[in-house]
Amino acid sequence: MRFPKTTVSTATFLLLLVSAALPPRTVYAASIVIEDAATEMRDEVYYLNARVSYTFDGELLDAVQKGVPLIVDLEIEILRHRDYIWDDTVTHLEQRYELQYHALTQQYLLRNLNSGSQVALPSLNALESVLGAVVDLPILDSNLLDPKEKYTGRLLARVDTDALPVPLRLLSYFSSDWRLSSEWFRWSLQP
Repeated sequence: MRFPKTTVSTATFLLLLVSAALPPRTVYAASIVIEDAATEMRDEVYYLNARVSYTFDGELLDAVQKGVPLIVDLEIEILRHRDYIWDDTVTHLEQRYELQYHALTQQYLLRNLNSGSQVALPSLNALESVLGAVVDLPILDSNLLDPKEKYTGRLLARVDTDALPVPLRLLSYFSSDWRLSSEWFRWSLQP
């Protein structure tokens, strides 16, 4: 009896067989990246506009979907340039957000902890998009800046692991999946 020829080589067949026997591997790509930030002065007040790209995944997303609230901080600093020593911090602000998932309504809730405003969002993508859009956030009165000096603004976005429940907080000390933070993003601020 003769078997028909096949187009799959023996090496390809063995590779498919071995890969099918391995357990599935999940790749987590949780990240926070500040794409852009700038200030604009209107009516003697500086306003911050920024785009932050959030990607929640892995253990962090699992915890949120099981009802654990997550706190996200935006740290904003205005620095005065000094030539021979480190820059002077003119102001330091924190904008805090709490995000939760409600299984019953299958919606994400995003609450601004500074103002108390809250919005319900239908999907994780919508949550990440709304959280990442910083629009006209008042950060500084222009009278606090000297027009003769040079200033820099900087922005950092991070998950506040100290706000997690104690068992998860302990886990966050040992697992890098929980310590999600962007790099500092800098921009020039003209008085």
